[in-house]
Amino acid sequence: LLVYEYVPNGTVADHLYGDKAKTGSLPWDIRLRIAIGTASALSYLHASDIIHRDVKTNNILLDSNFGVKVADFGLSRLFPNDVTHVSTAPQGTPGYLDPEYHQCYQLTTKSDVYSFGVVLIELISSLPAVDMNRSRQEINLSTYAMNRIQRCAFDELVDPGLGFMSDFKVRKMTTSVAELAFQCLQLDKEFRPSMDEVLETLNRIESADYEALKAEEGTQSDEVETSTKPPHSPMQSDAAKQLANHQLHRSPISVMDQWDSRSTTSTSK
Repeated sequence: LLVYEYVPNGTVADHLYGDKAKTGSLPWDIRLRIAIGTASALSYLHASDIIHRDVKTNNILLDSNFGVKVADFGLSRLFPNDVTHVSTAPQGTPGYLDPEYHQCYQLTTKSDVYSFGVVLIELISSLPAVDMNRSRQEINLSTYAMNRIQRCAFDELVDPGLGFMSDFKVRKMTTSVAELAFQCLQLDKEFRPSMDEVLETLNRIESADYEALKAEEGTQSDEVETSTKPPHSPMQSDAAKQLANHQLHRSPISVMDQWDSRSTTSTSK
């Protein structure tokens, strides 16, 4: 007999664009806590040498207080600490799957980081990871988001219902989370942060003194700034500059995409 904990609030996906989605029902402070809770869970797994391999909003359950329960470990793999990667056929969910893992069959903890980057974009945009109604080039939310983050067009990405255009604190926090997602979604896994670093950044975003920042920028009200460009553009990083000069490799959007490997299937030490 198996006994499972009842989680009454469904999944994060339900609240973002599913049956439970309603304007204002999932305010920004709760979304950020969901991001922090999920990052904390993944950081714990990675410290225990476990790769989840199917991180997505449908696998993030919410209790009555909107506390996070990361679920579905059916694809999880142990990751020995004496190897750089585990070579295995790619498994996961289209739209969340690490393109490098998809192409090279090399599974690492950074594969979870990529998937979590997609989750971060979902949390700030309220958009699904894959949407066949978007243009073919932007069916994947990761591509849709990267195109806008590279242009610093955060107002085109963030869900307007969160108060991006009217609330200084929300604007700064969502912009910072978008920049973090930008790093998580880098094609080269070496440019992605670890989950420990992701968690540290999210905690820093949550605890920052935005009143002081607002004063420093000389803003006297929550009116829209003439430019939504953040103080530190993500395009300033070496990873971003490299990405800007290369074609984006996408997570597969459907079973129609070939899942072929161009590398060996051995495990490297």
